[in-house]
Amino acid sequence: MGGNLAPLGNEVIQSGDVSPLGERRLRLSRLMRATYLFKRGQAQKEMMTNSSLSVLDAIVAGAVEEPPRRSPPEAPALGACYLISDAPSDAWAGKAQCVASFTSGGWQFVEAEPGFSMYIRSTGTFALFRNGGWELDQIHGSAVVLGGQQVVHERGVAIGSPAGVAVVDIAAREAIENMLFAMRTHGLIET
Repeated sequence: MGGNLAPLGNEVIQSGDVSPLGERRLRLSRLMRATYLFKRGQAQKEMMTNSSLSVLDAIVAGAVEEPPRRSPPEAPALGACYLISDAPSDAWAGKAQCVASFTSGGWQFVEAEPGFSMYIRSTGTFALFRNGGWELDQIHGSAVVLGGQQVVHERGVAIGSPAGVAVVDIAAREAIENMLFAMRTHGLIET
């Protein structure tokens, strides 16, 4: 985790950037926070803080070793994170769809929330937690923009195959024109 980490009541906040606004005033941007780290009179506050920060580190880093799996690996590396499948076993029993992080104190689990996105190191793809499960290798959106140019739009109507005319050349030319029009409309080729 980076700098700019500070306790605030029962929370720890971390900001990506700090800009001075005047005397005793700062603008914090890219805030992250962990709540309920410790309570008044609690023993071993540093243990709870370290545990909470390791969980925060696991979800903020947003990278897991492989696609969802049912059981823990035999020899996980310290700090390694995994997605748990919908039917876990062994040490992960009862932790379906969670993110598991291996720490010096054993496994830490974070219940996935809608919108969690994790990079899968083994495949170089992403997993998105949506509709109660991990969706792999999917991109959701209404457009793809490359270099400021929208190149893919919503799906257009189907282009018919050349057929039903005496001279196939005329129908083939029409089909090719329709394909070129669709490709231009989607920004795949110049207009």
